[in-house]
Amino acid sequence: MTGNEAEPAEPSTARMIDHWLGGSHHFPVDVAAAQAFEQAYGPVADEFRSLRAFLGRAVQRMTEAGINEFLVVGAGIPTQGNVHQAAPHARVLYIDLDPANVALGQQILAGHPLATYAQGDATDLTSIDPTLLHAALPGWGIEPLGIAFLGLAAFISDEALTTAFAQFHAATVPGSMLTFDFDTEVLAEHPEALAMMGPAFRMREPGRFAPLLGPWDLTADGVQPVGRWGWPADAAPGSVPEVSGGEAFYGGLAVHG
Repeated sequence: MTGNEAEPAEPSTARMIDHWLGGSHHFPVDVAAAQAFEQAYGPVADEFRSLRAFLGRAVQRMTEAGINEFLVVGAGIPTQGNVHQAAPHARVLYIDLDPANVALGQQILAGHPLATYAQGDATDLTSIDPTLLHAALPGWGIEPLGIAFLGLAAFISDEALTTAFAQFHAATVPGSMLTFDFDTEVLAEHPEALAMMGPAFRMREPGRFAPLLGPWDLTADGVQPVGRWGWPADAAPGSVPEVSGGEAFYGGLAVHG
């Protein structure tokens, strides 16, 4: 942090992830919470770095398909290889429900001409101010859009996820793309760590997620561990980075057909 912010009383998941990613937008209370989680689970920094690298590969795939506007929902802290950094010439709108994340995101993105951070609910597009939405993403509803839906599925029911994905599909045009991730049942092997996530935390077997996408069509990569997704199937041994604990997060990319 810059040193001017008052330290919060409670940790933030977004700031804990920033700590694991090697960022600077967190406080001692977040580091302490991250360390407590790792005592119960084990090291996780590599897993979150693998997830962020997956986002980068998915964004690259989208830009190669001609997408140059992105909506990032439940965005957390927009640093350390996030969408506007992976696609520096694209327009990006980050949204989050947490006012603290929004305020910090706006501070971080101040002076960045193509990236905006605003209040919004990942499961309800009507929660985004329409004037701001169209100013940040002038191609909304006209040109293909890239949507990043990461770090959210574990806190949303199957029914709400299906509804959200259907809403994204209805609001976008053919050629739009949706990247997503979800938590597998790896955390169940660590009951103390799982208890820290709260009773509403949802883990899913990999085969359960694709049906929730509804009208979105998975790319040929399918649903894979995020550390493996997007690498050529015939990649030479050693050319794909080895990621510790790489089965914790699965993800994929889907297309509006």
